[in-house]
Amino acid sequence: MTPPQRRRRYPSQETAEPPPTPAKEGQQGDTKAPERLYVVAGPDGERADIDLVTLIVARADPPPSATPEQTAMLRLCTAPLSVAELSAYLSLPFSVVTVLLTEMLTAELVQARAPIVRQALPDRSLLEAVMHGLQRL
Repeated sequence: MTPPQRRRRYPSQETAEPPPTPAKEGQQGDTKAPERLYVVAGPDGERADIDLVTLIVARADPPPSATPEQTAMLRLCTAPLSVAELSAYLSLPFSVVTVLLTEMLTAELVQARAPIVRQALPDRSLLEAVMHGLQRL
């Protein structure tokens, strides 16, 4: 899976598009106003205990009733991704991602895993000693 391409924060002046004109009453403009974050996140209720480094893995395909943000999360999480990466890829704040993930955890669409702690890994010298011992056999 490849991450989305980065866009320049300040586009060069040669490729700058003119700003969209506001639609007059009775007309529908081509541009759509972005959703407010409280609309995306829904009502503020209980939240799951999720860190920035918690790994999220999709357990199911997106259901037809899923929001676009939830669908995007499920498609990104086919391989384990941290909450920080999800937040960055979707351009959503951590708090909004946490609310969306809580809903998806209760619906059992995703699984949250604790990150691998560096101290839990075996020491390199121990692994080398085992490897040398196996080579002598």
